[in-house]
Amino acid sequence: MSDPTPRVVDVAVGVIERPDGQVLLACRPEGRPYAGYWEFPGGKVEPDETIAQAMSRELHEELGLTEVSSTPWIVVGHTYPHATVRLFFRRVRAWQGEPESREGQALAWRSPMSLDVQPLLPASIQPIRWLTLPSIYRISCASLIGVQSFERSLEALLHEVPASQPVWMQLREPELSEKDFSRLFERLMALRSRLPLKLIVSSRHPQSCWQQADGVHLTARDLAGLRERPAVPWVGASCHDRADLNAAASAGCDFAVLGPVAPTESHPGAAVMGLDGLAEHLSLSRLPVFALGGMKLGDLPAAREAGASGVALMRAAWA
Repeated sequence: MSDPTPRVVDVAVGVIERPDGQVLLACRPEGRPYAGYWEFPGGKVEPDETIAQAMSRELHEELGLTEVSSTPWIVVGHTYPHATVRLFFRRVRAWQGEPESREGQALAWRSPMSLDVQPLLPASIQPIRWLTLPSIYRISCASLIGVQSFERSLEALLHEVPASQPVWMQLREPELSEKDFSRLFERLMALRSRLPLKLIVSSRHPQSCWQQADGVHLTARDLAGLRERPAVPWVGASCHDRADLNAAASAGCDFAVLGPVAPTESHPGAAVMGLDGLAEHLSLSRLPVFALGGMKLGDLPAAREAGASGVALMRAAWA
């Protein structure tokens, strides 16, 4: 009698990124399932390999690349008619050599923000959208440093960044009065209309604000009570462990913050997970995650090594 449970094939998938933000896509050649579909390069993990080792081997075999340096990102499960796969996506930002087609596949560098190759392999569609997320997710702190000081810092930052790399910021100001928050929100929306700002509003604040802005960031409590995904472009969530991350992924959230990773001024003496704990929680994460708590911009490389998409900064974002 055959086993009704399909065998899951582990696959290493490489998101090869140039400094200009473009990523490398490959078109599956004739003779393979989904021939003509575009995907990220990669292949099956052999029994004696780590995911990183499989990534390096596959990119050498398929593209001729050597000295591949990759960091973990997300893990996506998908069932195709021909196979059930578990895709270990890794971000590849350093390598030697120029990618060349070694298996008859067409290659194309494209920006995730303006993709014009079709069709995409189904399991690649959501990750491509997630590649438009930033490496730094800022959290407002107007009540801590003063509303005027905060606004000046934000506007100066917005004038420095290119339009193609908007500042992503969570507006989270529970200490402000309703009147002061409303005024601040209106001014931020005015900034957003003329400068590159993605404004995500904490679920602590009125739903009408989420709907006018670019999305909502759910508190852990609101995530736990969620019945359906809010009807806004982007949904983030605050998480403290792997169970929270699984809940956020199941709810259809686009990203999460996880922490605290290091000691913070706001919660002195609180238990922290450290980078090793962060890596453990993120080992099978199904959505992009920002490392939160005591993080600084200089912690970005270590957070990426642990599997985070980037760092979430509050005080450090406005220093």
